[in-house]
Amino acid sequence: MQRFDAIRPFYDSEINEALHGVANHPMMKAMMNFTFPEVEDQVWKDQLKKTHSIRDFQCNFIYNTIQKVLEKSSEGLTTSGFEKLEKNESYLFISNHRDILLDTTLLNVCLFEHGLVMTASAIGDNLVKKAFLNTLAKLNRNFLVLRGLTPREMLQSSKLLAEYIGHLLLRENRSVWIAQREGRTKDGNDETNPGVLKMIGMGSDEANLMDYFKKLKIVPVSISYEYDPTDVLKMPQLMAEANNEVYIKEKNEDFMTILSGIMGTKKRIHISVGDVLDTEIDQIVAENDNANKQIQALAQTIDDVVLKNYQLWPTNFIAYDILNETDRFAHKYKESEKSLFERRLEMRIGSDNPVTRQGFLSMYANPVVNKLKYQDVI
Repeated sequence: MQRFDAIRPFYDSEINEALHGVANHPMMKAMMNFTFPEVEDQVWKDQLKKTHSIRDFQCNFIYNTIQKVLEKSSEGLTTSGFEKLEKNESYLFISNHRDILLDTTLLNVCLFEHGLVMTASAIGDNLVKKAFLNTLAKLNRNFLVLRGLTPREMLQSSKLLAEYIGHLLLRENRSVWIAQREGRTKDGNDETNPGVLKMIGMGSDEANLMDYFKKLKIVPVSISYEYDPTDVLKMPQLMAEANNEVYIKEKNEDFMTILSGIMGTKKRIHISVGDVLDTEIDQIVAENDNANKQIQALAQTIDDVVLKNYQLWPTNFIAYDILNETDRFAHKYKESEKSLFERRLEMRIGSDNPVTRQGFLSMYANPVVNKLKYQDVI
């Protein structure tokens, strides 16, 4: 088990010591004062210091923090599909990815409320460089995906990561969340990178890789925010990529994005989970005769479920109509909603940069474009 020490979250036996270490940290104080504004500091500190498991920390502290975040920055979280999942079963949730921390944390809120196994969740080590954030991630059952490695190191790291994911799912009966691609979707196009599936497959001891994927019980997840709280922050990287330039992040950019994602305006949020991919994998095997084609077909199957289950909001239809200079979807939104969106566009982007404006609109419009591939009438 020691081979996972570089990437694993805390064991329950390590939780109490870790909480003692951060109980007086100013960021913990800020988080707890936000979560429990009427409570004296010593009360939550005493409770923290009596906590001895990740589950207790998540249920008694993180759950309440997220409820407060939803109350302050959204108009509510709705769900679909969770009733199809079995209690005490572990699943590999492969999800589209829009917000650094909220996507996985909100999924765990939903799993907790439905009495289902919560996840261990993959997070890039570049996001937890600060000591406090690293500790908080490990307290919240995050495991690390190591970035910035040489090709040789990347191969070794991927194998270790794959083995750990397999260990969690098949030996510890712990569900796992992983994004369908490295990094967040910034252009509104949710596509599964076959490389992610190949990495997961490196943990297989099955003769047939597809048999291994069946054992992992893959569940595609779709999460959508009516307003992306970090929409404008995604623009510089999108513009750099559009100009074939290398994008270099500002110092503390990831941290500021985390804060914006947590407290920025979201309006409505929806999370949908699909069925476990089972007969679909059988069909993939029947129709494809080599492993590479099977991986590609599995990625496409995940995309199909993510896009079909993706909840479209008035903001998506408004952006589509503005971008295409049409009123095709005018029946999907109110004029007041369009005015609000246009005001956000004007405030965040302005009118003097048409390329950035198009990128901003496309981010919201692309889910409509993608949905139209599956349904003629939305």
